[in-house]
Amino acid sequence: MTYQPETPFDNIESAREYVNQLLAATREAQGEIETEILRATDPQLARRQQALQLVKYKLNQLASHIAASRRILNDLTKLRRLLLEARKAQ
Repeated sequence: MTYQPETPFDNIESAREYVNQLLAATREAQGEIETEILRATDPQLARRQQALQLVKYKLNQLASHIAASRRILNDLTKLRRLLLEARKAQ
């Protein structure tokens, strides 16, 4: 009988895939915000443009944190493989 994961985080590979999808969605949102910023050039929309700039900044922060998490998950995946190979060799 094979193990069926109950959540997307039951193993490192599943978590890594989720983080990859989250990063892709974040980058898509960044593109949409860039488009909105370009549209908000009217001086009457200055407050909206400021809000969009803040959203852009926060999305950049989020993308940076998610990318770091992805690198950590990649490292953990590699380390787990190394440990399993070492265990098999013993």
